Amino acid sequence: MTSTPSRTAGPPVVTLTMNPTIDLCWEVDRLEVIGKNRARVRSVAVGGGGINVARHVVRFAGRATAVHTAGGETGLRLNRLLDEEGIDHVAVDIADDTREALVLFETGSLRSFHIVPPGPRLHRREGDRCLDVLERLVAGSRSYVVASGSLPGGLPDDYYAAVARRVGAAGSRLVLDTSGPALPAALAEGVFLFRCNRTEAESLTGRPVNGFDDARALNERLLTTGAAEIAVTTLGALGALCSTVHGHTELHAPPLPGVPLSDAGAGDSMVAALTARLAAGEDPVSACALGVATAAAAMLTPSTEPFDVEVARSLRSQVRTATRG
Repeated sequence: MTSTPSRTAGPPVVTLTMNPTIDLCWEVDRLEVIGKNRARVRSVAVGGGGINVARHVVRFAGRATAVHTAGGETGLRLNRLLDEEGIDHVAVDIADDTREALVLFETGSLRSFHIVPPGPRLHRREGDRCLDVLERLVAGSRSYVVASGSLPGGLPDDYYAAVARRVGAAGSRLVLDTSGPALPAALAEGVFLFRCNRTEAESLTGRPVNGFDDARALNERLLTTGAAEIAVTTLGALGALCSTVHGHTELHAPPLPGVPLSDAGAGDSMVAALTARLAAGEDPVSACALGVATAAAAMLTPSTEPFDVEVARSLRSQVRTATRG
């Protein structure tokens, strides 16, 4: 396990990334069907939901520690990259190799292509070690814990439900941002905050989620069943709906001050801003407003490159809200 000291002060945020990746970003002028495509290396960075969230929490002057798996030579490189970036992290060794992903950015069309393999297969005991590490980190701290991203093969569908139990028993609050078979079991256990996009919302409702009314129906169900204390459903260019026991608030996305280049990382960026502000004591609606602004700022950057924090803050004042009771 590897740990580096945090550079900033503030309430703690701990993130969990079970299936991290090294994102290799290459750029080409135009992808050609015939012949070779000569590419330039644009960036090499560690990715994965929780790691991205930890990175951006720190950029918003918060304090974060990323718990993640790491295996093989790729895992060693992942640890080195995190150390070089100065991200506080704890690596849990696994036998299989950490995955690498490829991002192709076509400069002529300003399009990004994100190619992601499934990643390693974990043994149950490796998943249990991650739970033990997480539990030790948050014990007695009243931390916010962000579980974000997909689960690797080999782990049971109720793995995030186990995370929710451990986090709750430690007196901390779980922010969940995931999809797939692990989602229903985690929501049955109950979480502090659940963030979903349209695709994930539709998987839960079984029907299209086209606007705020559809999002409200889902959020009400999440609250009344005890699946979440706070439900945030994002609606792409429309914005997001933030729901608590006090009511539902529509947060309308600000106009973009530029051409949208990629939506990769917008969700992680939103969750980071939202969690950072919650940890700092801000109310959920205000924190979510910064999250919506940050997601918009992330749209202005190609591939998975970091958004401009000052642009995100400037867009915050342009997020319109409407309370629906």
